[in-house]
Amino acid sequence: MANVSSNTEPVGESMEMLLNMGPQHPSTHGVFRMVLQVDGEKILDCEPHIGYLHRGSEKLCEGEQYHQVITLFDRMDYIANFNNEMVYCMAVEKLMGLTVPPRAEFVRVILCELNRIASHLLFMATMGLDAGAMTPSMFCFRGRERVQALFEAVSGARMMHNYFRIGGIKEDLPENFGQMVAELLPLLRQDVEESDRLLTFNEIFLARLKNVGVISSTDALDYGLTGPCLRACGVDYDLRKAQPYSIYDQFEFDIPIGLDGDCWDRHYVRVQEMYESLKIVEQALEQMPEGSVASSLGRRLIRPPKGEVYVAAENPRGELGVYLVSDGTDRPYRLKVRPPSFCNLSAIRHLLKDTWIADSVVILGSLDIVLGEVDR
Repeated sequence: MANVSSNTEPVGESMEMLLNMGPQHPSTHGVFRMVLQVDGEKILDCEPHIGYLHRGSEKLCEGEQYHQVITLFDRMDYIANFNNEMVYCMAVEKLMGLTVPPRAEFVRVILCELNRIASHLLFMATMGLDAGAMTPSMFCFRGRERVQALFEAVSGARMMHNYFRIGGIKEDLPENFGQMVAELLPLLRQDVEESDRLLTFNEIFLARLKNVGVISSTDALDYGLTGPCLRACGVDYDLRKAQPYSIYDQFEFDIPIGLDGDCWDRHYVRVQEMYESLKIVEQALEQMPEGSVASSLGRRLIRPPKGEVYVAAENPRGELGVYLVSDGTDRPYRLKVRPPSFCNLSAIRHLLKDTWIADSVVILGSLDIVLGEVDR
């Protein structure tokens, strides 16, 4: 009887395949694509693909007058508009040696910290959804809606505010601004507390995020991580304390840090930051002086002297830096952005290696990337 050969592979041998995740995928938080090399449910490697939202923002800045560049910064990190506007204005002010009036500085800080809370609330909502929790997102979006309503009352726009100006702000606050913020803060604190109570120490949420997507402090520093992603690893570094800018040295607040550098720590640090931002806003509102909100520069055409400058500030996602070169004309000669989302995303391959496919969604979500800033 003839022997019949079999082509059946031995049981237990790996069968590797490539799995496309994105760019049209709700959990990639924008048009971001990952090609996952998997063996069953295990991720062996990851190849990230970016650039789908590239608009040439930095090059566009070189063709605009200094005042006009503010609108382009609004559209990089479109979740933290005020924070983006502030760091650009600070760069030009440093180049020109401008002094911002005290009242304008207080207004900037209040709006930036409220923007930080709105950004972290959006993160908290999407982190919950990524982990399978629907209810907390309702409270998060309610709080975010309240903040955006205040922003609209101040600047006339819910997003893309174009409110900060080189040397100050566009116009003074509405007469009832103090009352609006005083009424907002208790409600906002309640929204944060309810979301925190529902989600952070929920048993299922802990099981989904704890010891998932772990990165050490050494590796985080090597990859250039900043912001909550770095502080989650136990590194106590926040530009508002490490290199105080604006008037942050006048306020009492703490820098929350994590222990293990996992997805849960990245969530926890952002939640605690919202409580600290509320403390900053309360202090700033109490201390805010009267006076002018714009420098003597006014609305005149700006021609900074020749030179170069680098200025960084603490964006909700980390260190947002602006390198600006002036050739003495009314337009920047060169403008380069150091985006926190881009640097934080560089660690995605390290974070996903040897994890499960089911965990890839929460690991990516925990980085809180904004693709408008990554691709620019």
